[in-house]
Amino acid sequence: MSDSRPDLVIYGSPVSPFVRKVAGVCIAKGVPYEVEAINVFDPPQWFRDISPMKRIPVLRDRSVAEEGLAGTIADSSAICAFIEKKHPTPALYPDIPMALGEALFIEEYADTALAMAGGLGIFRPIFFAVSKGEEPGLDKARDAWANQLPPIFDVLEARLGGRTFFAGDALSIADITVATVLMQVALVAETPLDRWPGLAAHYAAMQALPLIAEPYAAAEKMIRRALPTRFDLT
Repeated sequence: MSDSRPDLVIYGSPVSPFVRKVAGVCIAKGVPYEVEAINVFDPPQWFRDISPMKRIPVLRDRSVAEEGLAGTIADSSAICAFIEKKHPTPALYPDIPMALGEALFIEEYADTALAMAGGLGIFRPIFFAVSKGEEPGLDKARDAWANQLPPIFDVLEARLGGRTFFAGDALSIADITVATVLMQVALVAETPLDRWPGLAAHYAAMQALPLIAEPYAAAEKMIRRALPTRFDLT
């Protein structure tokens, strides 16, 4: 009997925007994958051995090795670059050098600044508290929405410059990363973007894409069990 399992395994959880980012790249390229759940708060030793920073996601390529360190890649940006190299079409990294640089910068900016403000500032204070039966940290979340996120949205609005995509004239890793990270906030709170019309239009267009919508639906299904409705932070 043939092994029908996909070569690519993403260790992590759909609740992580970085797992959804990798899943989105796979979907965009039509590459089969599966997500294997990992408890990041108490990971097994074998996962600690392949994740030096003890973070998700980590990718395993079973065509290289079924277990151990071989065939594994840690960090979503490194994983996505690997998938691009192994499955180059459709391209998600621009050919033009300046556009490529912009795509990589926006990816990094979303993975750091946007993820910190939205994830640590809003998602965690709300969802982690609710999942433990505690009151959600709405004061911290409202402060993050009012004070931490607007300067980041200003940067993204300016870099987008009214265009359809962040880098070049086609979908890239930059667009996927911004959408998946911003949607981390949407898991627990409303995300009105009226002050940033370009970003709002980009966000709406990205939400309609299966490569964004499908991984997000899996995350939302998990979140809604503990948090039936989103909060208004305005």
